[in-house]
Amino acid sequence: MHGLGADPLTGETYAATHHGVWLVPTGVLADSYLAGAPRPDTTQPIQIAGLAQDTMGFTVAGPGQLLASGHPDPTKPSDLALPNLGLISSTDGAKSWTALSLAGETDFHDLDAVALEDGTLRVYGYDAGAGAIAVSDDSGLTWSSGAVLALRDLAADPSQADRLYATTADGLMISTDAGRTFALIVGAPALLLLDVVETDTDTQLVGIDPNGAVWRQTADTWTQTGTTGRISEAFTVVGGPSPWLLVADAAGIAASDDGGVTWTSLISLAD
Repeated sequence: MHGLGADPLTGETYAATHHGVWLVPTGVLADSYLAGAPRPDTTQPIQIAGLAQDTMGFTVAGPGQLLASGHPDPTKPSDLALPNLGLISSTDGAKSWTALSLAGETDFHDLDAVALEDGTLRVYGYDAGAGAIAVSDDSGLTWSSGAVLALRDLAADPSQADRLYATTADGLMISTDAGRTFALIVGAPALLLLDVVETDTDTQLVGIDPNGAVWRQTADTWTQTGTTGRISEAFTVVGGPSPWLLVADAAGIAASDDGGVTWTSLISLAD
């Protein structure tokens, strides 16, 4: 699994995988999950529209809009370009995809997006082939080059569009100039995966280290709040009045509303 995301408009939760985007069943979770949004009436994961493209990069860019990258399904005819999808977009819950830019050229292994003041999206992508960050300020239509950086995960700050975080082998890095340069965050735990969470009072970082420990930063203090118990493949925080953590690993997909102290299984790969 390459990515996780939840759409506050539709109430749908997605897992982006080597074999397409899947709908994740969330009916077992408390009403605080995506509070106020409808939720699909499904108890099993569903491969959306039977599409099996290798969805390497994935993000819920905004209500009702998904962005992705990777490679098309080699076994089916497609309008999408070979060998790399570039940036593609869906506004119907991953049932269909439209090419936006870089078709055939770029394989983004990570994507994130934040809204700018004029309503357009700033899209950050990690170009796996170039080992570099690419930045778009027009919702993914045109791009400029950012820093060359070996990273595992990107996370943009929704409250400050120029602020971008990256997990690397050297430690957690921060950029305050829209991904052009990065500096090490001294004192941060060594994180594998990361997300940025807006609360009513501040912005927090939540991450998972290589051993599965869950960490949260408030102000300049890092606290271990829980653990997944294993190496994680994908991670996101579903915001709202009661934030939830979603994690994918070798056991499946699970959710937590208490910082990783307890987990509710959504998909079990042992079944």
